[in-house]
Amino acid sequence: MTKQFASAGDLAEKKISFNEIGRDIWAFTAEGDPNTGVIIGDDSVMIVEAQATPELAGKVIEKVRSVTDKPISHLVLTHYHAVRVLGASAYHAPAIIMSAKARSMVVERGAEDRESEFMRFPRLFAGYDSIDQVPPLTWPTTTFTDRMTIYLGKRRVDLMFLGRAHTTGDIVAHVPDANVMFTGDIVEYRSACYCGDGHFHDWPATLENIRKWQVDAIAPGRGDALVGSGRVNDALDLTGDFLRSTYNPVARVAKRGGSLKEAWDAARAACDPKFSDYAIYEHCLPFNVARAYDEARDIDTPRIWTAERDRQMWDALQEG
Repeated sequence: MTKQFASAGDLAEKKISFNEIGRDIWAFTAEGDPNTGVIIGDDSVMIVEAQATPELAGKVIEKVRSVTDKPISHLVLTHYHAVRVLGASAYHAPAIIMSAKARSMVVERGAEDRESEFMRFPRLFAGYDSIDQVPPLTWPTTTFTDRMTIYLGKRRVDLMFLGRAHTTGDIVAHVPDANVMFTGDIVEYRSACYCGDGHFHDWPATLENIRKWQVDAIAPGRGDALVGSGRVNDALDLTGDFLRSTYNPVARVAKRGGSLKEAWDAARAACDPKFSDYAIYEHCLPFNVARAYDEARDIDTPRIWTAERDRQMWDALQEG
């Protein structure tokens, strides 16, 4: 019998943490589940990442209301993945912001991504029926190309595209007065990077672009929020090592004409000893190998994942 995807059976609830990582800046984390950021300004609140459903977004809102009663005015989405965006309606934010590239990816592959992600990891879509967008896609009210500045009263938030990484359209949110950054899934901390829509060739340079900001704290896409330059740099280094350790053995196989299954075996040999205890490692690995294999063969634009393609890829990796 073919094994199911690693996360199909991941049903255990995760412990939620809500920590202040700068003055009136909070990180909602949950043991390797998707993180959400909260930036409290003089007169309103910005949320960074929506969660996968309105039901799950409600857990974020509950934490927000434990520290402020200011209205939520802005919702920033660092990229287009369903697990990050489909809870948007719960916040009732007048402004929903994405990069223009991320919006184009909703157009191109948002529906396919939604169905694919739901099949792979059903626990992260608890309350799927609470999604009230018809069809269930999240569209921004505002987009930008390279940089956008928003003021929450006097508090400034800079949204920036620093390079391709986890997707083509990833952005970060930087709060200058506290020198805190929300990186989305460009950076992970002791959680596997999902690279199925990524750009292995560009991603390391994007990490270094983040490092140049010398921030005092970050909230990564998954894993603990990190306060202090030492911990920030540790997260950047670990993310870079994860990318290299995944891509290099796969690329060697792909460039000599080896099979996807051979690439999978090579990646496991390199990555299992280092990363097998990382959150969602088994979930991410097959998609990471498939994308690395494509990119090593000069397929620059990630192929669209569908539920059917997921199953075909998974079946190919179970052979032999």
